[in-house]
Amino acid sequence: MAEFDDHKDDGALRTIGEVAKATGIKTHVLRYWEQQFPSLKPLKRSGGRRYYRAEDVALVERIDRLVNREGYTLKGAKAALRGAPEAESAPVVQAQPPAGADAILPRLKAIRDDLKAALSA
Repeated sequence: MAEFDDHKDDGALRTIGEVAKATGIKTHVLRYWEQQFPSLKPLKRSGGRRYYRAEDVALVERIDRLVNREGYTLKGAKAALRGAPEAESAPVVQAQPPAGADAILPRLKAIRDDLKAALSA
Protein backbone atom coordinates (compact mmCIF):
# COMPACT_ATOMS: atom_id res chain seq x y z
CA MET A 1 0.00 0.00 0.00
CA ALA A 2 1.14 3.55 -0.67
CA GLU A 3 2.99 5.29 2.10
CA PHE A 4 1.11 8.45 3.05
CA ASP A 5 2.87 10.85 5.38
CA ASP A 6 -0.05 13.22 5.81
CA HIS A 7 -1.28 12.21 9.28
CA LYS A 8 -4.70 11.23 7.90
CA ASP A 9 -6.49 8.01 8.71
CA ASP A 10 -5.79 5.12 6.34
CA GLY A 11 -9.35 5.30 5.00
CA ALA A 12 -9.31 9.07 4.45
CA LEU A 13 -9.88 10.60 1.05
CA ARG A 14 -6.72 11.71 -0.76
CA THR A 15 -6.23 14.35 -3.44
CA ILE A 16 -4.61 13.47 -6.74
CA GLY A 17 -1.48 15.28 -5.60
CA GLU A 18 -1.28 13.20 -2.44
CA VAL A 19 -1.73 9.98 -4.40
CA ALA A 20 0.87 11.06 -6.95
CA LYS A 21 3.38 11.86 -4.22
CA ALA A 22 2.79 8.59 -2.36
CA THR A 23 2.89 6.35 -5.44
CA GLY A 24 5.44 8.20 -7.56
CA ILE A 25 2.97 8.35 -10.45
CA LYS A 26 2.55 11.76 -12.06
CA THR A 27 -0.86 13.41 -11.90
CA HIS A 28 -1.29 13.49 -15.69
CA VAL A 29 -0.74 9.71 -15.77
CA LEU A 30 -3.37 9.21 -13.06
CA ARG A 31 -5.83 11.31 -15.09
CA TYR A 32 -5.02 9.32 -18.23
CA TRP A 33 -5.53 6.04 -16.39
CA GLU A 34 -8.97 7.27 -15.33
CA GLN A 35 -9.84 7.48 -19.03
CA GLN A 36 -8.33 4.09 -19.85
CA PHE A 37 -9.58 2.05 -16.86
CA PRO A 38 -13.34 2.43 -16.31
CA SER A 39 -13.07 0.93 -12.83
CA LEU A 40 -10.80 3.78 -11.68
CA LYS A 41 -13.33 6.42 -10.66
CA PRO A 42 -12.20 8.70 -7.84
CA LEU A 43 -14.85 10.95 -6.35
CA LYS A 44 -15.14 14.35 -7.99
CA ARG A 45 -16.31 17.26 -5.96
CA SER A 46 -16.91 20.91 -6.74
CA GLY A 47 -14.62 22.28 -9.39
CA GLY A 48 -13.80 18.75 -10.58
CA ARG A 49 -11.35 18.15 -7.74
CA ARG A 50 -10.56 14.45 -7.42
CA TYR A 51 -10.63 12.55 -4.15
CA TYR A 52 -9.23 9.04 -4.09
CA ARG A 53 -10.66 6.46 -1.70
CA ALA A 54 -8.47 3.68 -0.29
CA GLU A 55 -9.83 1.27 -2.94
CA ASP A 56 -8.96 3.77 -5.69
CA VAL A 57 -5.39 3.98 -4.40
CA ALA A 58 -5.19 0.18 -4.27
CA LEU A 59 -6.37 0.02 -7.90
CA VAL A 60 -3.80 2.64 -8.95
CA GLU A 61 -1.09 0.54 -7.31
CA ARG A 62 -2.33 -2.59 -9.08
CA ILE A 63 -2.36 -0.85 -12.47
CA ASP A 64 1.13 0.49 -11.77
CA ARG A 65 2.38 -3.00 -10.93
CA LEU A 66 0.87 -4.53 -14.06
CA VAL A 67 2.01 -1.80 -16.46
CA ASN A 68 5.30 -0.59 -15.02
CA ARG A 69 6.68 -3.65 -13.28
CA GLU A 70 5.19 -6.67 -15.02
CA GLY A 71 5.29 -5.19 -18.53
CA TYR A 72 1.61 -5.40 -19.43
CA THR A 73 0.24 -3.15 -22.13
CA LEU A 74 -2.74 -1.04 -21.10
CA LYS A 75 -4.98 -3.44 -23.00
CA GLY A 76 -3.42 -6.41 -21.22
CA ALA A 77 -3.71 -4.69 -17.85
CA LYS A 78 -7.40 -4.04 -18.50
CA ALA A 79 -7.91 -7.71 -19.30
CA ALA A 80 -5.99 -8.75 -16.19
CA LEU A 81 -8.12 -6.48 -14.03
CA ARG A 82 -11.26 -8.02 -15.53
CA GLY A 83 -9.85 -11.42 -14.61
CA ALA A 84 -9.54 -12.57 -18.21
CA PRO A 85 -7.54 -15.81 -18.23
CA GLU A 86 -5.73 -14.91 -21.46
CA ALA A 87 -4.15 -11.91 -19.75
CA GLU A 88 -2.62 -13.98 -16.98
CA SER A 89 -1.19 -16.72 -19.11
CA ALA A 90 -0.87 -15.32 -22.59
CA PRO A 91 1.03 -17.76 -24.79
CA VAL A 92 4.38 -16.72 -26.09
CA VAL A 93 4.19 -16.68 -29.87
CA GLN A 94 7.22 -18.22 -31.53
CA ALA A 95 8.43 -16.41 -34.62
CA GLN A 96 8.13 -18.51 -37.72
CA PRO A 97 10.77 -18.26 -40.45
CA PRO A 98 9.49 -16.63 -43.61
CA ALA A 99 8.48 -18.78 -46.54
CA GLY A 100 11.51 -19.79 -48.61
CA ALA A 101 13.89 -19.52 -45.66
CA ASP A 102 14.98 -23.13 -46.20
CA ALA A 103 16.50 -22.15 -49.55
CA ILE A 104 18.30 -19.12 -48.10
CA LEU A 105 19.78 -20.86 -45.06
CA PRO A 106 22.47 -22.87 -46.91
CA ARG A 107 23.53 -19.71 -48.78
CA LEU A 108 23.80 -17.73 -45.53
CA LYS A 109 25.87 -20.50 -43.94
CA ALA A 110 28.22 -20.46 -46.94
CA ILE A 111 28.62 -16.68 -46.62
CA ARG A 112 29.32 -17.05 -42.90
CA ASP A 113 31.95 -19.69 -43.59
CA ASP A 114 33.57 -17.45 -46.24
CA LEU A 115 33.70 -14.57 -43.78
CA LYS A 116 35.22 -16.74 -41.07
CA ALA A 117 37.87 -17.94 -43.51
CA ALA A 118 38.63 -14.37 -44.59
CA LEU A 119 39.00 -13.20 -41.01
CA SER A 120 41.27 -16.07 -40.01
CA ALA A 121 43.58 -15.55 -43.02
